Amino acid sequence: MNEMIKPVIGVIGGSGLYEIDGLKDREWRKIPTPWGDPSDELLFGTLEGVSCVFLPRHGRGHPIPPSELNFRANIAALKMVGVTDILSLSAVGSLKEELEPGRFVLVDQFIDLCQSRTRSFFETGCVAHVGMADPVSARIMDVVEKEARSLSIPMARGGTYVVIEGPQFSTRAESELYRSWGCSVIGMTNMPEARLAREAEMNYATVAMVTDYDCWHDEHENVTVDAVIAIMKKNADQARALVKATIPVLGQPRAIGPHDAERALDNALITASDVRDPAVTAKLKVIAGRVL
Repeated sequence: MNEMIKPVIGVIGGSGLYEIDGLKDREWRKIPTPWGDPSDELLFGTLEGVSCVFLPRHGRGHPIPPSELNFRANIAALKMVGVTDILSLSAVGSLKEELEPGRFVLVDQFIDLCQSRTRSFFETGCVAHVGMADPVSARIMDVVEKEARSLSIPMARGGTYVVIEGPQFSTRAESELYRSWGCSVIGMTNMPEARLAREAEMNYATVAMVTDYDCWHDEHENVTVDAVIAIMKKNADQARALVKATIPVLGQPRAIGPHDAERALDNALITASDVRDPAVTAKLKVIAGRVL
């Protein structure tokens, strides 16, 4: 019989999203990790009886740029408090005509162009190679898509999110290059976030919220902060409603399925147990203790 779990839902709020509406028993709590402090305290609470945890990715008030986020601490903190499923919300630019500002996109693939970010919890002393062919949870996507339709939120399913370092926006040549690759949206935050969530055996999905057409579109102004913020405010109301509708559904008891991330590390560790660095494995126990 498949193991049954009662999920704990983690929400990572992007630009303009700094808490969850409707939470009961709210409590902000600092959660230090072996990789340092996350972007902010975590907000704990329940929504229709479902335990959930919220992390503002950039901190409340947005003091941290995407290029300086401590992604490992953010994901480790969620893992340490029992989160099983992560719903990530992210403001993005559109690389396709049909994905107009105001539309939400359930991306299913990523291209990671970041160069300076640490991409793994595993390091010299304990090495693991985790599969990333399908980086998001189709199960979470199914729930989000259904709830978005019920709320009449414009939602597209499927597409590739190209992740750039930032904090600058793209050049026109870069924007056109990414379009030639067939990418759907562009942003600065979902990698290595998705990689680390998989290493921590947490299911992950992204709602990408389109704010602009980047800089490729001849009939629209080049992206500016003012333009992004105007659309972002409109998106934020819909995003809060979507999160509020989705959490009670995702939080129902379920069996661990064959495509869920709870067993992602089963065949990933490659360093022999007798040569693993004790200091490294001690840190890793908070995210990989099941296999260590």
